[in-house]
Amino acid sequence: MTLTSLIVPAYSQMLGTLSGWLDKAQAQLPAGQAEALLSARLAPDMYPLATQIRFACVQAHEAVYRLQGEAFPASLDVLLNEGREAGERPGSIADAKARIGEAIALLESLSADALDMVEGAPVEHALPNGIILDLTAEQYARDWTLSQFYFHLMIAYAILRAQGVALGKADYVAHMFGHIRPGTMPG
Repeated sequence: MTLTSLIVPAYSQMLGTLSGWLDKAQAQLPAGQAEALLSARLAPDMYPLATQIRFACVQAHEAVYRLQGEAFPASLDVLLNEGREAGERPGSIADAKARIGEAIALLESLSADALDMVEGAPVEHALPNGIILDLTAEQYARDWTLSQFYFHLMIAYAILRAQGVALGKADYVAHMFGHIRPGTMPG
């Protein structure tokens, strides 16, 4: 398995799933209540849903540029700042879905080996607090970007559930339905 074949499908399908959760929220709640979800938090010291969505998208963007050895474009700073400021300016569900769509489009634009650095290639990851992580490309993928991506995704799921959006396990693993062996689905 290569980094591209691991990261691109995982991020693409789960970002599509996240977009679907927002569709469900809009379908289940009156418009004002659905938009208010973007300001909802699991705990007072956690970021709101709008931030969780943007930070999941950030992980996709960062992985693409970092694993290609490219500098981050200015648009990534815009996305990060939107996420950091979402408590005051959460935007709309349409804005969130647009950010998800941009991340998916970036992933879909990649070649089949775009993220496949030389095995063991060094990746330097500087955190906003000044900590610098020295990792290999494989460690970055496994230990940082995938775990961070799924963290923000799961917090978004938990916020939506906590706010009354009817989501279940099937909504989380909808991408797996295409793999069900015929005749094995319970009635």
